[in-house]
Amino acid sequence: MRKFAPAIVAAAFAPFALSFAVVAAARTSISDTGLVPYVVDGGAIAQSLTAVPGDPENGNKVAIDRKLGNCLSCHSMPVSAADQGNIGPDLRGVGARLNAGQLRLRIVNPKLLNPFTIMPAYYRVDGLQDVAKSFQGQPILSAQQVEDVVAFLVTLK
Repeated sequence: MRKFAPAIVAAAFAPFALSFAVVAAARTSISDTGLVPYVVDGGAIAQSLTAVPGDPENGNKVAIDRKLGNCLSCHSMPVSAADQGNIGPDLRGVGARLNAGQLRLRIVNPKLLNPFTIMPAYYRVDGLQDVAKSFQGQPILSAQQVEDVVAFLVTLK
């Protein structure tokens, strides 16, 4: 069995340690991005991005729409749609595993949890590369669409 020096192991996990520190106290400012401000605390965004509750029916539509959420390109979901993905975790039962705040963070900016994830940040406009001019400065989903998708995902018990 091969032994690794503690310094090598620590270096390998350093990016994750940094991301956990960021998750503990990340904040956005509306003046910085034009987005609704939110606070990340304990691996979640506890507060809704809107004053209007999410609509699970609309969230389902957004999630499976190939031009909006496009969740099905990577995830399997308990919906009647063909060509469901298997790269990301299966979303069956996700509402029993994660609360609304945890789901919200994973949709808003999953890179705060895992900087190496291939899942896109659906509510972020800063620090992105290769964005078509017509989409620059715009998040993939609006704040209300994020809340609708969260409302849908929490129903998946």
